[in-house]
Amino acid sequence: MKILVAANQKGGVGKTAALVHLAFNFVERGLKVAVIDLDTQGNASYTLADYRGDALASAMFAENSPEWLQNTPPETGLLLIASDPGLANLERLSLENARARFQTNIEVLRETQFDVCLIDTAPSMGIGLMSALYVSDYVFSPIELEAYSVQGLTKLLTTISHVRKHTPGMPPNPKLHFLGMLPSKVDSRKPRQVRNLAELKAAYPDLLIPFSIGFRDGIAEALASGVPVWHIKTTAAREAAKETRAVADYIFKKMELSE
Repeated sequence: MKILVAANQKGGVGKTAALVHLAFNFVERGLKVAVIDLDTQGNASYTLADYRGDALASAMFAENSPEWLQNTPPETGLLLIASDPGLANLERLSLENARARFQTNIEVLRETQFDVCLIDTAPSMGIGLMSALYVSDYVFSPIELEAYSVQGLTKLLTTISHVRKHTPGMPPNPKLHFLGMLPSKVDSRKPRQVRNLAELKAAYPDLLIPFSIGFRDGIAEALASGVPVWHIKTTAAREAAKETRAVADYIFKKMELSE
């Protein structure tokens, strides 16, 4: 089981939209997918509500692994481990303790027949996100082409570097691989965003995913309906479907997954 986490310290950048479309795409490829929603806002849990079982995200930080962790993947191929109010208590744990518990329960999940685990995180450098980074194989960062969103990336990249190396009191995670920044909610009608994208490409040519997702109503409609955007029959949705599938194909190949 390979693990991918979506991370950005700023909210509203299209992080959850990208992650749930990866889940839908991977399932269509025949993979067994677990989605862990560590964001207390629960947006991924809302969109993927039809795939929710007894799984609660806060239980991934329990000392004793919940019984449902040992269940095989459902027939749909997709399991949502849903956000719940208990996630608010994570900040009471030390990072070392939270990471150790999360790691133990991830290993239990790994022993089932899931092929990939996707982790959505809150827009802050809290215990949930840090624990996810310490157990994951890959991380990607959807970004909005605005100054505040781009500004936070330096801190995220620094954090990823620290996680990969030795940090006092924490085991390093040298296998964590940054797949890149994903330009999201791109509005090509705004010269400022076009300029910011060009500057990003010039400044970070090796850290930018070579695809983007536009600012389209079809994606919002799909998320509200609990379906991938390619199930929405509008012109805007068809364009969004091409973009999200291109991103999913890129990440699928980078994660070296097999159908």
